Amino acid sequence: MTGTMNWAYCTNGFADHRLAEALAVLCDLGYAGAAITLDRGHLDPHSPGLAAEVSRVAGLLGRLGLQAVVETGGRYTLDPWRKHHPTLISDGAERRAEFLTTAMRVAADLGAPVVHLWSGVRPDGMAEAEAFTRLAGQCERLLDEADRIGVTLGFEPEPGMLVADLDGFERLHGMLGAHPRFGLTLDIGHCHCVELEDLPACVRRALPYTVHVQIEDMRRGVHEHLEFGEGEIDFVPVLAALHGYSGLVAVELARHSHAAPQVARRSIDFLRRAHEGVGPGVAGTGRTAGRD
Repeated sequence: MTGTMNWAYCTNGFADHRLAEALAVLCDLGYAGAAITLDRGHLDPHSPGLAAEVSRVAGLLGRLGLQAVVETGGRYTLDPWRKHHPTLISDGAERRAEFLTTAMRVAADLGAPVVHLWSGVRPDGMAEAEAFTRLAGQCERLLDEADRIGVTLGFEPEPGMLVADLDGFERLHGMLGAHPRFGLTLDIGHCHCVELEDLPACVRRALPYTVHVQIEDMRRGVHEHLEFGEGEIDFVPVLAALHGYSGLVAVELARHSHAAPQVARRSIDFLRRAHEGVGPGVAGTGRTAGRD
């Protein structure tokens, strides 16, 4: 398979490491970048010393030669009781919008071109059309800020949320007038989980919108992020379908922090083999993902 891939790793999978340590490990393993999740311990958005820490991390990224994107999927970042709350469509949406604005400013200071976001679950009793209208209104305001700051939003369809699939993304994208700073965070496992069409066809459909890619193994209909080889995905044709994409391809294994260096090593080894189209286990057989 020709071309190169810019492999990255989501720092939510290094929750037991200091961010500087996680970045150093990823560099040593040969990753090209990191998808940095703003959360407690890793560029905490509530920290009074955030600006200084962002400056230090920007310098470290430069010294290590790592690219970055900024992710905003921390589970309890804004509410210690309710996961992923508030959202852009729930009560208190202005707090989520304020957080995303902070994320955009952090991204600009890091030299990261993309900020990731998602819709959230549709509130009980709210009609779908009203939820999409609320979401589009919030995204319009965020895009005004993105224009001023100079970053791109990478919107991720998430199983179980209002925008759960490519149909939902394309609906929202159209409501926003195909704004040039409103792109797609394409999650390969999510596509396998929820989309009806062939996975490589989904990737080709998504590619014109895609500004960031997340990758992991998964089983159809089960939203569980799995190590490569533990699910059902044949990654050789999937990676071939990504031909022409030049951004980061970030492994997202947020529940694997207990063995982060080992999982990150196995992941990049697997992806390199799959990208070359050689080696056992790259078709989701489970033969290359030994557990510690």
